[in-house]
Amino acid sequence: MSIDKRLAAAVLCAISAFLGYGLAAAQDKLEVDIVYLGRQEPPHRPLSLLDAEIEDFGIPGSELGLKDNQATGMFLNHSYRLEQVIVGESENLVARFRQLLAAGKKLFVADLKAPDLEAIAGLGQQALIFNTRSKDDALRNEKCHANLLHLAPSHAMLTDGLMQYLAWKRWKRLVLVTGRHADDRKYAEAMKRSAGRYGLDIVDEKNWTAVPGARRTDSGHHNLQQEVPAFTQFGDHDVLLVADEADEFGEYLPYRTTRPRPVAGTQGLMPTSWHRAQEQWGATQIQRRFTRLAGRPMTERDYAAWAALRSIGEAVTNTGSAEVSELRKFLLSERFKLAGFKGVPLSFRDWNGQLRQPILVVAPRMLVTVSPQNGFLHQFSELDTLGYDKPESTCSGFSP
Repeated sequence: MSIDKRLAAAVLCAISAFLGYGLAAAQDKLEVDIVYLGRQEPPHRPLSLLDAEIEDFGIPGSELGLKDNQATGMFLNHSYRLEQVIVGESENLVARFRQLLAAGKKLFVADLKAPDLEAIAGLGQQALIFNTRSKDDALRNEKCHANLLHLAPSHAMLTDGLMQYLAWKRWKRLVLVTGRHADDRKYAEAMKRSAGRYGLDIVDEKNWTAVPGARRTDSGHHNLQQEVPAFTQFGDHDVLLVADEADEFGEYLPYRTTRPRPVAGTQGLMPTSWHRAQEQWGATQIQRRFTRLAGRPMTERDYAAWAALRSIGEAVTNTGSAEVSELRKFLLSERFKLAGFKGVPLSFRDWNGQLRQPILVVAPRMLVTVSPQNGFLHQFSELDTLGYDKPESTCSGFSP
């Protein structure tokens, strides 16, 4: 055989081998389908003109998490796809969820309020649902579901993070103002529980029952300058706590109260899972990447959605599987560690599916501190000083 013929044969063999490898790689490719599930809502209008109205809470966070997963997956022959399903305000969410299950969808990132989340959690026992919005403590306790993992911190985690700091500061005498909505009352109950847990006293409380009218009027600040001091005529205290999840009145309280006291809770000094001022532990890079993607700062719902996608990505990478049972088992194991730009690895509690994470305690434009505070110890993880610990949990049937 001549040299030219031998060379041609070698090239043909190489091409055949390459094509054969490509075919095998295509056959071995792992497809990971994820559904981002939300519900249409009227855009939230913030009290301050400095805060822009946001209509896509959570969605850009999931998209950033998808990009991060794809960057890793391309080297492992893993393909991630994210389908966004946003149901209408009056649409039947349960029926839509059943359709998605019938179509073979099993991984759901759910940006839903507690009633919607509870309605679907009991349906898809073969699915895995990642809660990125609801902070309802009941979903982590008596209403927990084995297929529901929580990326959003619970009310109890947030208020424990705040109360640890108040206890560290020795600001022990508290008063509480609660809004008119059910979520406000849940937040207030969590603050009462946390205050008792850390030896703080709520010496007085009131309900804010006024229905908000025109939020921005020429005479609005004059009226508030009269109304808020009259409303806040409490006895001596160190901090005024506010439970206003709907952001209807809490921002009016700082600097207008009868006594010159700090305001904390849902406004003022605020516990949160994420904030635009967070820049420690490499957070600046994810803040910049998110801003380039979304054109706005990252919110806590965006962060939770990003963490949900990254949790799925970590589980798929380490198990080499997209099967729900394998992913859940890994996520609830000690092997799972998520780098969440908070200084410590994040992991899931194996008794109720809650993501362990530090709580940022922030002012409107600055990070003040991070809980758990120094000196609050735990036999397993200091992060378990935030929220309901395993001996306190009433979640049953949640085995890894």
